[in-house]
Amino acid sequence: MRCSLWTTGLSTVAGLLVRGLLGAHTASAFDASASSNLVLYWGQNSYGEVGAQEDLAYYCQDSTTDIIVLSFLYVFFGEDNLPEINFSGSCSDGSYFDGTELLQCPQIAEDIVTCQDNGKKVLLSLGGSSGSYGFDNTTQAQEFATTLWNLFGGGSSDTRPFGTAIVDGFDLDIEGGSTTGYAEFVTAMRAYYDSYTDKTMYISGAPQCPIPDEFLNDAMENSYFDFYFVQFYNNYCGADTWSANSTSSYFNFDAWDSFAKNDGYNPDAKVFLGVPGSSTAAGTGYVTIDVLIEMIDSLASTYSSFGGVSIWCLSYLLHIMWR
Repeated sequence: MRCSLWTTGLSTVAGLLVRGLLGAHTASAFDASASSNLVLYWGQNSYGEVGAQEDLAYYCQDSTTDIIVLSFLYVFFGEDNLPEINFSGSCSDGSYFDGTELLQCPQIAEDIVTCQDNGKKVLLSLGGSSGSYGFDNTTQAQEFATTLWNLFGGGSSDTRPFGTAIVDGFDLDIEGGSTTGYAEFVTAMRAYYDSYTDKTMYISGAPQCPIPDEFLNDAMENSYFDFYFVQFYNNYCGADTWSANSTSSYFNFDAWDSFAKNDGYNPDAKVFLGVPGSSTAAGTGYVTIDVLIEMIDSLASTYSSFGGVSIWCLSYLLHIMWR
């Protein structure tokens, strides 16, 4: 029998992270400029075990998580030229819009509102490690921004997967395909943000830690990102190469701090330490909680660009709590 997640599980992990993130964490209003934000990816049940991924609202009951990233919108142009989403069985209550492969997800829609009412920001991630995505040209990218604004943002459409719920922005986890058009996509999306007065909305990217990133470098240099959820795993520069007592480590948060301030379009963009949620959540990059807290303390005190921690993914964290 599994124990309560929030009494002995994820809140313990998140609480430790937050303690490392410069002190107590309260349920105050979200602060995008803070150095103490915790980001969790949800939707893929990458652990793969039935029950390892609860409904979205389950993870919005505590005060420690700040951003939840829904993963993934993994097809840009499917049936009827509409995108496709996949949340690994967590949209089993829905059906496809007629003539499309675009899911309606009423439970996720309800949960998004619950999370937002609890002070969480909910982003929709585009891409992932597999899928059919990318743009042929910049015009197509700009038009896709309009499509997503109408389907998931403050626009209107008859094919909105989350109904009247409006996400708080979009995350670009681009790991394949062409590099064409992402800067233009972000710029076009931000034009919609600028005209929308109901709330502040965000753009994040999830680049790999090597610089330049193979797919997002141009976009980060030429369009406005709020956050970089850098994947310090599955790469030579992963978190597992960090050493508190060595300057020869491959770990390159210093290079990301410099990139954000000097090369990125938004010099105030926050850089997050992206880590795997367990030793099996990625091929490399995992560190123990004690090491992670030491890293957080060091990074937060050294780099003004430090925004917090992002974790892939919730299903692995939950699995840890069952052991």
